[in-house]
Amino acid sequence: MRKAAFVVFLLLAFLPVFAQEAVSDSAQAVVPVQTEELKPAKKSGLLGALFPVEPDESIAKGNFYAGATLSLIQANTEDDALNILIGDVYDAYGYTFTVEGFGGYFIRDAMALGLRAGYSRTWFDVDFSLLEDLMDVKERRKYVSNGFFVQPLLKNYLKVLDSRIFYLFNETSVLVEYSYGISQTDDGEDLKKTRNTGWSIEAGINPGICIMVLNRIAFETSVGLLGLSSSIIDVEENDETKSRVVYNVVNFTINLLALKFSLVTFF
Repeated sequence: MRKAAFVVFLLLAFLPVFAQEAVSDSAQAVVPVQTEELKPAKKSGLLGALFPVEPDESIAKGNFYAGATLSLIQANTEDDALNILIGDVYDAYGYTFTVEGFGGYFIRDAMALGLRAGYSRTWFDVDFSLLEDLMDVKERRKYVSNGFFVQPLLKNYLKVLDSRIFYLFNETSVLVEYSYGISQTDDGEDLKKTRNTGWSIEAGINPGICIMVLNRIAFETSVGLLGLSSSIIDVEENDETKSRVVYNVVNFTINLLALKFSLVTFF
């Protein structure tokens, strides 16, 4: 009787241990199956490979950005005449000045709606001759024009590196511009004046690079990749004859000499 009681006591003592081991073994057998079923699918494609934007990043949803761009292109001839294929340029001076401001709001991470607005002025004075051996055409021409434009845009940033310093971006925009100018030509006998006014609409894609140089201050550069433009120009000569010129241009070239440089602040 004592032996039987001792055996029963051992069974009762070790039964909870056996039961716990059995439960743990069954749980270990089930867990891998559940983790395999709940494992998320791997992302594919360029957008899927981008790094996520942190809530306190400059390009996060709810932030603003703003900046300005100034450019001046100036040219003039030296003392000697400039020989060209069909004539000579004796004296020439001109410039193109452009100033613009821009800003936008991030409607979601790395995506902003924005607007550009600006003013440009072009002026040149050229003294030249054409086909001197055949026609001997000598003229002095002066030209000045002013233009105003607005440009709504959608700007997408691409976080291709796990960094807050370097981003790629693309601007998709539509530009509307109004311009007017006057040209004066003097050949020594007759003085001709031509006035022109025009409207232009241009849709374009402008990829670029953004580099953060200070906290929330960045340097950006972009280049035009694709442009579709349509222009209507009214021309009036000597307050007498009038004409209209309409033309459309499709541009799919990259001009590395026409880069845009901007200083941008995020807030």
